[in-house]
Order: sequence, then structure tokens, then C-alpha cells
Amino acid sequence: MQRRTLIQRAIAAGLLAGGAFATLPALAQGNWPTGKPITYLVPFAPGGNTDTLARLIAQPLGAALGTPVVIDNKAGAGGSVGSALAARAPADGTTIVGGTISSHAINVSLYPKIDYDPVKSFVPVAMLGSGPLVLVVPASSPYKTLDDVLAASKARSGGLSAASPGTGTSPHMALELLAFQSGVKFTHVPYKGSGPAVQDVIGGQVDMMFDTTLIVGPHIQSGKLRPIAVSSSKRLDSLPEVPTIAEAGQKGFDVGSWQAVFAPAGTPQPIVDRLHAEIMKIIATPEAQARLKSFGMLPSTMTPAELGAYQKAEVAKWAQVIKAAGIKPE
Repeated sequence: MQRRTLIQRAIAAGLLAGGAFATLPALAQGNWPTGKPITYLVPFAPGGNTDTLARLIAQPLGAALGTPVVIDNKAGAGGSVGSALAARAPADGTTIVGGTISSHAINVSLYPKIDYDPVKSFVPVAMLGSGPLVLVVPASSPYKTLDDVLAASKARSGGLSAASPGTGTSPHMALELLAFQSGVKFTHVPYKGSGPAVQDVIGGQVDMMFDTTLIVGPHIQSGKLRPIAVSSSKRLDSLPEVPTIAEAGQKGFDVGSWQAVFAPAGTPQPIVDRLHAEIMKIIATPEAQARLKSFGMLPSTMTPAELGAYQKAEVAKWAQVIKAAGIKPE
């Protein structure tokens, strides 16, 4: 009798264990099927936007799924090191990665060799938001419109100087896209970060720069910088009088420094769908919305399929710009 009971319990346990994955389509009603913590790989150092967003998401995501979400920072090569680790991780719902315009769109064309394909190595999970950039000049600058900037750059040998927080960053790529579309040359002046770059633009040592509203917004408000145009397809609520670059004559110009979440390719769709649903709930909370806006980011409502299509377009766009400009990593 005792042996029969043990056998019955063993059979029941086996059915339950198998059922955890057999019922993947019903994940929205149950807990995380792996029974293991989720590693949230951040391919950048602690303290940046990607890391901060991961820490905003991790705890409530873990609570919703019934399993811990552990952040693991693996910085290097503009996000390529950590992204390569994520690409090689098991595709079972135990690993996600914070992807950006750099790690998942630009780097594949910028670096001679990276150990992953930004599209084929991952499945898109959730777009968190995108940070429009603002083209600014010193308050003392004679340039007041994009036409002024382009005309002055055409008239000067080498073009106007333009600061950026580094080669391959979204502010640098916005500059190169403007040069590519307009046919006007600029002299790129890379810095090690936005802080010293913006100070030299304020001081007049450099003619202009692109950067997020988080970086340049306070200096616009204080009157130290003059906004010329914004990189997004729509005007910003915080700068309603400033035209978009597309409105100013460069049709189709649209650049945003975006943040997203990806999982290794092959991750089951029900797991991806559950992750997407829970992350979107978190991003919709007032706290998360306020945090995104404090970064100068516009929250997103893209589906995984829309994120995938957007990412493919971004990869193609930046490949064309990088090749045309002959950009090499620092």
C-alpha cells in the first residue's frame, strides 16, 4: 500500500512538472514556469539610463512573475560585450537584456567584429521609450535656424564643429545623419561623455551639438544654449516652439536614443508575450512614466512585432550612414 502511494505521488509530480511547460499559452494566469531567477543583463556600467531602467523594472517584474530578477552589468564596446553574453544564454526565459540604439542597431556596422547579430540573435520583448535629441548652439551664436547652421557649415572649410559624448553615440549618429541627408559637412569633436561636451558648447569652443533634453534642457532653460531643432518626428511638449529637423527641411529625419528589452533567439513566444505584458504594465505606472520623462524619454507602447520591425529599419539606416561617413570606433 505504501509503495503504491509513493508511485502515485511520483506520477502526479511528473505530470505537474511536465504541465508547467505544456501549458505555456496560459502563462498569464500562472507563475514563471522555469522555477529559476531571471538574469537581466545590462551591457553598460551601473548608473546609466539602461541600468537605471533595469532597476526600475526588475523588482516589480519579479513580483509579477513570482521569481527574482537579478541585474548583471557587463559593460564594454558600446554594449557589445554584454549583448554577446545574452545572445549565448539559454533561450528559456531565464535571461533578458537591455538593448539600445547602440548595442542593437549601430554597433554591428561600427565595430569590425561583434559576437552576435543584433536581429538574428535576439527576439524583441518590449520597447521602453525613446529619447529625442535637440540640436543646440551657444546663446551667443549667430545661428537661429537649421538653415543658418547648414549655410554657415557650407561656407566654412571643414564645416561647423559639433561636439558629441563619443563616436558611435546617438548624438554623433544624429549629426552624421544630418550630414548624410543634407550633403553638408561638419567637423565631429568627440568627448568622453556629455558633461565636458556641453560645457565647451556653452563656452563657444565648439559650434553646436546634439543631445537629449536631460543633458541640454537645463541649459536651454537657463538661457545658456539656444535650441535649433529636435530630432524626433514630432515636436516636444517641453519645447513646443522648436521645429523638428524634418519640418526645417530634412524630410524623414527621425532619431531617438531608444531603450528596449530583448531575449535570446528561440525564447518561446508565450514567455516573450508574458514578459512584454508585465513590462508594459510597469512602464505604464506613474512612477515609471515620471522616471522616463525625467530622462527626456517618450514612453513607448510598441508590440514585440513593431519593435522588431523598427529595429531592422534602424540597423539598415545606421549601416548606410556609417558606411557613407566612413566612421570607425575610437
